[in-house]
Amino acid sequence: QVQLVESGGGLVQAGGSLRLSCAASGRTFSNYAMGWFRQAPGKERELIGAISRRSGFSTYYPDSMKGRFTISRDNAKNTMYLQMNSLKPEDTAVYYCAADLVLHTLVVATTDKDKNPEVWGQGTLVTVSS
Repeated sequence: QVQLVESGGGLVQAGGSLRLSCAASGRTFSNYAMGWFRQAPGKERELIGAISRRSGFSTYYPDSMKGRFTISRDNAKNTMYLQMNSLKPEDTAVYYCAADLVLHTLVVATTDKDKNPEVWGQGTLVTVSS
């Protein structure tokens, strides 16, 4: 079973950029589609985007997330990344990575209560100051 650990969170000023990493252990990382989620205090978890397990690494972003967030992965390093630009105070949240064998499960995880990614990381806190 793959295990995930997020890193790269911290304090950043509004307008700044940050890159988060999600490191996976095990030898099955390349079999999994991956996704980034975030959860602000008192709010439900929301999808940032997801990336396929295929070599082409197709990505999906909800309309609300398009533009400032970019997901990439490096299977040779067993790592997925989230590049965040033009950060706003509203982006303050705990950021989680997740993995599942089916990309669609990640895409609909926050809207379909019957779908839940197989593996979650512990989260990393991002705080954006005004």
